[in-house]
Amino acid sequence: MIYLLRKGHLFTPEDLGERDLLIAGQKIVAICPPNSISLKGIEFQEIEASGQSILPGLIDPHVHILGGGGEGGPSTRAPEIKIEEIIQAGITTVIGCLGTDSITRHMTSLLAKARALEIEGISTFILSGAYDLPPVNLTGSIRKDLVLIDKVVGCGEIALSDHRSSQPSFEEIARLAAECRVGGLLGGKAGILHIHMGDGTRRLEMIWRLIKETEIPIGQIVPTHVNRNKELLLEAFEFARLGGTIDLTALPQEIMDSQDILIEEALILALEKKVPLERITISSDANGSLPVFDAQGRLYGLTIASPKNLLRSFQTLIKKKIISLDQAAQIFSTNSARVYQLKNKGTLQVGADADLIMINEELDLELVMAKGKLMLYQGKLLARSTFI
Repeated sequence: MIYLLRKGHLFTPEDLGERDLLIAGQKIVAICPPNSISLKGIEFQEIEASGQSILPGLIDPHVHILGGGGEGGPSTRAPEIKIEEIIQAGITTVIGCLGTDSITRHMTSLLAKARALEIEGISTFILSGAYDLPPVNLTGSIRKDLVLIDKVVGCGEIALSDHRSSQPSFEEIARLAAECRVGGLLGGKAGILHIHMGDGTRRLEMIWRLIKETEIPIGQIVPTHVNRNKELLLEAFEFARLGGTIDLTALPQEIMDSQDILIEEALILALEKKVPLERITISSDANGSLPVFDAQGRLYGLTIASPKNLLRSFQTLIKKKIISLDQAAQIFSTNSARVYQLKNKGTLQVGADADLIMINEELDLELVMAKGKLMLYQGKLLARSTFI
């Protein structure tokens, strides 16, 4: 199908002002000044985008597509995510991961779920591994997974500074980082080691040792959930200022722990501390469990995260004028595409994948397009799961 979006305000993430956008198949084929594209003799759909903002589709780099959880027993295993939930959040690309449970959740199932979501319309990638070491994988090693499995872009989420981690030694973490490094090089992948940060007092201690005591580049490691508490966040800011990338978790205030830092507070603090915005990504932790433990480590509360939290954070940051639309496009899309080396993602340019969102003045979604296919239009959801 061919689409011509007329007079939308385009953020690539760079602010290009009003532009016409021509899409054919899965790709963006032309970006031109308004009314300069003329199509004759072919069938196409024209979409009036005047007064609307067009940005790259959101990329969610940390999603439990199979569901997470299980810390309270089998009945607390979170459900698999559905394509409808993803699209309604303006997300066009996800990176799926396991979590605490690598016993009843499996890498083969994670890969199959990623392929299913791809068939249903979005772009998907996965991380091999889970909280524990040695990491679960598909082929016998993380290195082989990165080289041989197209969708694997890294390893994670490996838990550190958390009572649910396998309490790995420094040598184990160093070897895993090396596997990610070499596997990424051989496979033409990012080979990211994606680290789940708990609220333990050691915080980034193990990561600092990796940077200081090995030759692993700082860009190979991405710690997530770093807005879990202020001390961890400030330490993560230092990591980012030195050239690393950090991932913040978008959670609504009503389900946050008392120590958690809201996304808007975290971004304000990041700007105050002069943290480069290109070193920050934001993820939803969607369909992962949000367990609450008491001082003795006993579970007494549990809910799950939603992909809609990513869109809400995006909207809140802009409405409160904490960041601009071009900065939002960078943080919520472009940065993840660069860090995880997702080709043709996170930008609106000729030759890139036609993954985009269109929002109105109130920042509500008017259109979501994934790989050149309309998934939401005029606020109406068009995407549907195979099983409804």
